[in-house]
Amino acid sequence: MGLPSKRRLIRLWTKQRPDIVHIATEGPLGWSALGAAGTLGIPVVSGFHTNFHNYSQHYGIGWLQAPIHAYLRAFHNRTLLTLAPTRGLRDSLTRSGYRNVEVLARGVDASLFSPTKRDSALRQAWGVGATGLAVIYVGRIAPEKNLGLLSRAFAAIEAVRPDARLILVGDGPALATLRRSQPHHIYCGARIGEDLARHYASADVFLFPSVTETFGNTLTEAMASGLACVSYDYAAAAEHVRHGDNGCKAGLHDESAFIALAQRLAEAPETIKRLGAQARDSSLHLSWDGIHDRLESYYRGLLTTP
Repeated sequence: MGLPSKRRLIRLWTKQRPDIVHIATEGPLGWSALGAAGTLGIPVVSGFHTNFHNYSQHYGIGWLQAPIHAYLRAFHNRTLLTLAPTRGLRDSLTRSGYRNVEVLARGVDASLFSPTKRDSALRQAWGVGATGLAVIYVGRIAPEKNLGLLSRAFAAIEAVRPDARLILVGDGPALATLRRSQPHHIYCGARIGEDLARHYASADVFLFPSVTETFGNTLTEAMASGLACVSYDYAAAAEHVRHGDNGCKAGLHDESAFIALAQRLAEAPETIKRLGAQARDSSLHLSWDGIHDRLESYYRGLLTTP
């Protein structure tokens, strides 16, 4: 959480004035930027990146959900434009009283995340042979990520594929507890860059049980890596996954359907390959170049608005 710095920002922006301020955090530093930009008459754009209001129920402070949402709404409504990563989130925010919300999608680096990074030595280290099944989760190991469903879905997979292994890539406050309760899983810690790409590509199936995402970058990274993905029908999956064609998705909060999809997929090696290949093809259309152009068009539109 960035510290308040309004005076410093005013001093810096008076010396070298930006055309636009784009705020990506709603904390004290974000408020400082909002205040400083207002004092200097600089247009402000904000990005809605995290469902903080939904996180509260996972940390024993669910009663704060409404106040947090009100805080976020007040913050974003003081900016000229709020950018959300999906159409679904844009519509949800608009219904909740957010004004001037537009979509700025997220891309994926399909040259970094690629099936060509598959590493047989890494699979062997996981205890997965050439015909074994490596199921992977990538993300924070935290309560809001719905890791209980991840464990139940993998248990269903193990029932039909005893040779399957669950690989978890990431770190977070629930890691120690998960290690104690599920010691037979493979915990790889946080990975970045080529190392992360190698972990993705060396798996076969990606499970994405979270219900608190604004987008879910790991889903599109997994798709680009050629994995068959199981997710809920919202956020990135609602935008980019076509059920049965380039992935599998269950209705939001339908845990039984999610588990059933994961289990059926585990029993169908050819389907895993087909979905993974189609997911890779789909990811090639998610270039960052077009997204950068759209962002620039939003900026230019604000600068030319009287």
